[in-house]
Amino acid sequence: MEGDGFLTHASAHGVADTLERLEAAVAAKQLTMFARIDHAAGAAEVGMALRPTTVVIFGNARGGTPLMQMQQTIGLDLPLKMLVWEDADGACRISYSDPTWLARRHGIDTDFKPVAAMTVLLNDLAHAAGGT
Repeated sequence: MEGDGFLTHASAHGVADTLERLEAAVAAKQLTMFARIDHAAGAAEVGMALRPTTVVIFGNARGGTPLMQMQQTIGLDLPLKMLVWEDADGACRISYSDPTWLARRHGIDTDFKPVAAMTVLLNDLAHAAGGT
């Protein structure tokens, strides 16, 4: 589904292991972990079923502030988020918003260095978490 503003990577691990690996990678990059939202647990609380689906929210003011100085509306999409989820075939996936798409959405030059840095960071995190 690339091209719709988000990117998806396959994980070689299950959801629980991928989440642990992602959180370890976030910590190793010295990013702030803001939240972990378990949508499947929320669904279960209201008697509904949902395959494992968890959002991890993290960031760093050094990376996000220059983008918000350029265009404050990008604050709608920051801090960064990654979704770790199980697809219908039982495979684990890692999805996140494409930084270039976010830059275009908010009228930020896609050549702005923080956009490239965010792209590298998210790709590195996805590979570290997914083991691919």
